Amino acid sequence: MCEDDHGIGRRALFVTGAAAALTLGSVSFSNGPAAEAADNQETRTVRGTLPTGSPDFVYLPVDVPEDVREIKVAYTYDKPSVPAGTQGNALDIGIFDERGTELGGKGFRGWSGGARTEFYVRADDATPGYIPGPVNPGTWHIALGPYTVAPQGLTYEVTITLTYGAQGETPAPVYPPSRAKGRGRAWYRGDCHMHSWYSDGRRTPAEIAALARAAGLDFINTSEHNTHSSHAHWADQAGDDLLIMTGEEVTTRNGHVVALGVDPGTFIDWRYRARDNRWARFAREIRRAGGLVVPAHPHATCIGCGWKFGFGEADAVEVWNGPYTPDDEATLAEWDNTLVASVREGHARWLPAMGNSDAHRDPDAIGTPQTVVLADDLTREAIQEGIRAGRSYVAESKNVSLAFTASGSRGEHAGIGERLRVDRDTPVTVRVEAQGVPRCTIRLVTDQGVLFTSDPLSVSGAGAVEWHTTPSYAAYVRAELRHETAAGPVPGALAAFTNPIFLGGA
Repeated sequence: MCEDDHGIGRRALFVTGAAAALTLGSVSFSNGPAAEAADNQETRTVRGTLPTGSPDFVYLPVDVPEDVREIKVAYTYDKPSVPAGTQGNALDIGIFDERGTELGGKGFRGWSGGARTEFYVRADDATPGYIPGPVNPGTWHIALGPYTVAPQGLTYEVTITLTYGAQGETPAPVYPPSRAKGRGRAWYRGDCHMHSWYSDGRRTPAEIAALARAAGLDFINTSEHNTHSSHAHWADQAGDDLLIMTGEEVTTRNGHVVALGVDPGTFIDWRYRARDNRWARFAREIRRAGGLVVPAHPHATCIGCGWKFGFGEADAVEVWNGPYTPDDEATLAEWDNTLVASVREGHARWLPAMGNSDAHRDPDAIGTPQTVVLADDLTREAIQEGIRAGRSYVAESKNVSLAFTASGSRGEHAGIGERLRVDRDTPVTVRVEAQGVPRCTIRLVTDQGVLFTSDPLSVSGAGAVEWHTTPSYAAYVRAELRHETAAGPVPGALAAFTNPIFLGGA
């Protein structure tokens, strides 16, 4: 075993095309199986300390010689006590192969963030979160991500073990099909943001698929943090009754975005901040790969989780994330403001809303909430088109179902996400029918705010309301179903909400 200290004096700062990154001195091995190692292994251990204010990514180059069968990495770091209100140490990890660390390049071989303390990569297998494939000679890079650094600094230790020998065969990936047996044009239920053990979740794909079926879902989307490694592990969980789309939760330091339904095997880079002016490039990559750009939990309070890139590149936005909390209420209000702006600026384009569980482990509930989409069939393309068009509503569970329409005086009709094209002063009837929402109130929200609130529905959970307006009075209308308020004037938690119906524009 060889030990090395990487001190401040041996580092170099370079730019990867985005934020500055720190690269350390190289770790070298012999040029073949170590004669002194009976098990054909060599190990190097590197220690160092990162100060506060370190770059987002620190690269440790590893010179990998010929005839390596497996590279294994383990790491630890200190977690000293810090004053109240001060962030302690948190260090993420991943790896890039001999093809390099170029932003958006082909060198990515895996990322586990802070979910694992060790990983391995071989041709025939890899730790969840990492990509199997040849261990070719050349300079690999272990990527350290100092997520937060304590005032005392972050002292780390990285141990790299190379195992020599003949490499195995890399399996050809098998991906889930892009269609399931649908019901034609119908309402389909889905959850497009969740995590398995291929990132920081604790559930297997099989466990997630079983929970999705129990939650009444017709489709799901894989969304591991900063890795596409799970894509080849879902095929045997898909079926006629469950469409499984592949994606990624692109987890930057300035917010997270769900790449929804990208082509299987697609990797989207995350190593940039809003100030780096790189986001538009990767939003385009998501769309080129057949995916939708969906900013996730924009007002989440965890470090780096708040969305700071703006919504100009978004195809939809995740307004409701997991159990309903104050940050979801803030996102709902912000999203409503985008609808007002769309009307004010005369834009035909508007930003649809979604809801997803972001489930990681028990007791997180898959399908709470879920997005219910009107689609022509149960295929990737049809579901995405329904989401992009805003033909959807968000419900807290499979028990909730809604019908929401607007009609004019001459039989004109529009549903969720559509426009009722009538004159400004035409009388319009808005109708909401709901099931599975006992003791909930129905609120109708317009560009003026809440203009109608019903009495609580009965304990049966079923009911309907009608409201009359004109396009000159309400440029759009959307429905919210709220649980009874616990105390005071604060609205109760959502049971469901719809995308808007726009009024006017005949």
